[in-house]
Amino acid sequence: MKVLVTGGAGYIGSHTCKYLARNGNEVTVYDNLSTGHKELVRWGDFVHGDIRDESRLRAVIHRVNPDGIIHFASSISVGESVVDPGSYYENNVLGSLRIMQCLRDEGVRPLVVSGSAAVYGLPDNCPVCETEKPMPINPYGRTKLIMEWMLKDFAKAHALPWVALRYFNAAGADPEGETGEWHEPETHLIPNVLRSVAEDGNTLKVFGTDYKTKDGTCIRDYVHVCDLASAHALALEYLLNKNKSTSINLGNGKGISVKEIISTVEKVTGKRVKFEVCDRRPGDPKELVADSKKARQLLNWEPRYESIESIIKTAWDWNNKLKNKAMK
Repeated sequence: MKVLVTGGAGYIGSHTCKYLARNGNEVTVYDNLSTGHKELVRWGDFVHGDIRDESRLRAVIHRVNPDGIIHFASSISVGESVVDPGSYYENNVLGSLRIMQCLRDEGVRPLVVSGSAAVYGLPDNCPVCETEKPMPINPYGRTKLIMEWMLKDFAKAHALPWVALRYFNAAGADPEGETGEWHEPETHLIPNVLRSVAEDGNTLKVFGTDYKTKDGTCIRDYVHVCDLASAHALALEYLLNKNKSTSINLGNGKGISVKEIISTVEKVTGKRVKFEVCDRRPGDPKELVADSKKARQLLNWEPRYESIESIIKTAWDWNNKLKNKAMK
């Protein structure tokens, strides 16, 4: 199977490219390297390009003639989306529209997109299932929901088959150390906790300890990036076989608090986490955990990394590799 992966030089994209290549697929990465890294393009051909560049994207689709497309190329920081919403609507919405238009004109084929649990906003129920009404509370979440609306419209008008994978908190790294999480600046909790023990003068900020949870801190669902990678491949196979478009949650179904992340990092690393307590961030739900029954039923997906300790161990190994790389 030939697969075009937009944003394949990024965190989840690079892991998915490795999974696809290891399972006998022919991969082409399309990435503008604005946040991705050329060093992480190790599985398949590389084309430098922006998804908003319709003529270049169209030419690549025409030349590669993929059996399907997996779309990761998007901006992902909630805080940045609040400060600069225009760039998020341009990249996440307009960029996704360009992909759909190219598929409309070059021949429709399955499209698997990187969705987000941010579409749910502050859900009424937890665990959250796909029947929960999407009510995003920030520009990032809204761009992801608009993308899904566009997919539904293109499916109706042009028979474009799609799956939107709404993942919760991606975490961990390739256990073989060939790729991992590499963001600057870093906004995700686990790598920031690891940096607080690995770098002198780096103190973790804990936003709120007065939530109505088991220990006062926010609870989230962490899913290993390799499990996300396998889900994207399974979603593409599902579309090729079933051709039934849908949105699907991806998570481990286990709620882990910020304090539990800190204590697990201390256990894995043998080091003390330096942190300070700050005020709550506006809009942070106290608990966000996935109901992933649909993924298990439709995709036959089963997470391999279910313990938070195993997830953090792979992230710690990758963090050390990045630190050693920076020191050379």
